[in-house]
Amino acid sequence: MTHTLSDFPLQTYDKLRFADTDSQGHVNSAVFSTFLETGRAEMLYDAEAPLVAEGAVYVIAKLDLQLLGEVRWPGRVDIGTGVLKVGNSSMTLYQQLYQNEQCVATAETIIVQMNETTRKSQPLSSQAKEALSRFLLTEA
Repeated sequence: MTHTLSDFPLQTYDKLRFADTDSQGHVNSAVFSTFLETGRAEMLYDAEAPLVAEGAVYVIAKLDLQLLGEVRWPGRVDIGTGVLKVGNSSMTLYQQLYQNEQCVATAETIIVQMNETTRKSQPLSSQAKEALSRFLLTEA
């Protein structure tokens, strides 16, 4: 699946920090997960329209990250985020990371809504499902 940044319903960015680099002079691969988190959090925890239910949290059940290129400091990473599928208590997100308009990583993430007390999955509300539909990503 290949998209351009403009294909994504949600677009944001992270400014690179010198501390993100490793001894090889590029951004450490572990930092890529933090970039993905920026995109997810902006969608799921929007202050004006949060998608998480009261007494629940979102947890990652699966993360498939493909590194396609180096990211180098200084600069920024652009993050495209979209929803591929909405289930009963979960959603599948697709994200791409870009530097200088080049795709440097892709990720597919399954996120489950979990009840904070029982620590078990909790169904998404109809309102959350409807809100997530705004972020549906069409096939390229």
